[in-house]
Amino acid sequence: MAREMHENKEAEERLILVGIELEDKNAPSAMETEACLDELEELVKTAGAETVARTIQRREKVHPAHYLGKGKIEELKMMLRTYDATGIVCDDELSPAQLKNLEKMLETKVMDRTIVILDIFAARAISGEGKIQVELAQLKYRLSRLTGMGASMSRLGGGIGTRGPGEKKLETDRRYIKERIAELNREAKEIQIHRELLRSQRGKKGTPVVSLVGYTNAGKSTLINTLTDAGVLAEDKLFATLDTTTRKVELPGGSEILLTDTVGFIQKLPHHLIQAFRATLEEMKYADILLHVVDASNPNREEQMQVVYDTLRDLGCQDTPVITVYNKMDREVELPLPMDRTARDTVQISAMKRTGLEGMLSCIEQLLKSFRTSMQVLIPYQEGALTGWVHGRCEIIREEHRADGVFLEIYADEEAKNRLARFQVEE
Repeated sequence: MAREMHENKEAEERLILVGIELEDKNAPSAMETEACLDELEELVKTAGAETVARTIQRREKVHPAHYLGKGKIEELKMMLRTYDATGIVCDDELSPAQLKNLEKMLETKVMDRTIVILDIFAARAISGEGKIQVELAQLKYRLSRLTGMGASMSRLGGGIGTRGPGEKKLETDRRYIKERIAELNREAKEIQIHRELLRSQRGKKGTPVVSLVGYTNAGKSTLINTLTDAGVLAEDKLFATLDTTTRKVELPGGSEILLTDTVGFIQKLPHHLIQAFRATLEEMKYADILLHVVDASNPNREEQMQVVYDTLRDLGCQDTPVITVYNKMDREVELPLPMDRTARDTVQISAMKRTGLEGMLSCIEQLLKSFRTSMQVLIPYQEGALTGWVHGRCEIIREEHRADGVFLEIYADEEAKNRLARFQVEE
């Protein structure tokens, strides 16, 4: 008799989203709170769960003990039964006490935005570096919440919050976690040293670096794939890719840049994640230009742009020149587009349809030229090594071999300008 095979499939979590609208006039408005929950729903979907309902409480301030007021908690109890929900997700990061008290009062799994984001990062990290950074963020989050975590961090419960390095059980032991954090910090430091070495080598070659930045799902990975066939995972999901990718791109004038893709930003990006991914995000600090990719079709595009600029300021990148790229112009886009006073220039493209890319590359080229000095030099033939260095370092506009040496018309950066000053000629 044939043995019947049964597939054990984990039941999909059914979650209720919970947000707070503060009465403070400086706090997010009701529309912004709804937008935050829209985004949280996308995060929950990306993590593999289903949103069955949502609720918002208007309060003067967040309740310090259990996040919500007692009346809203009673309402949530009924909603959990009505929608047959398996848990709730709060849009803000909960304190250990809030997490513990809510679970006790609701008798269900309680999560916050940070748990969901960490879960997605754990599922999406591919490289060794990405896994180190995600585990470091998870451990720091859990270390501060060992006394508050109940059902939400149960190793037996499954679902969101139990993926990635956390599945090693961790024994919820403070000493073990601290030792593991110290070990990961050492590994992260080695990554940082390696990145600094790579940056130093790139600096010697003089190849300009352009970093793609932007809100998650703005189309950065699609753009780098379109320009370079990089093969980066590009999906219509939040945080489709976490790992940094760098590829060469040729500009219309023939010179090359290094184009770097980085992790996307998001509202209320957990502090632990910014700290953990600092080694990766610091690539932006050393970029010559930041290419700020914006989903022009998103109704919350202005708020998303502000989140990006706030995060860049936190990373110390506020002085790096920015070109804003309004992407997804092939979709239904509300005009006029937002005015970006921070950017040096703005362009409109569709990375998917490959439109506007030539204009974007020309814009990058013109901005790079503005950083450099136009020079004419005559290098004697006995300085052949210097001529080779110039070819690797500078943009060559014109070259002539003359009786007394090689004449070059170039665009030179500060280092090249100083080194070539004694060979400068005027024509």
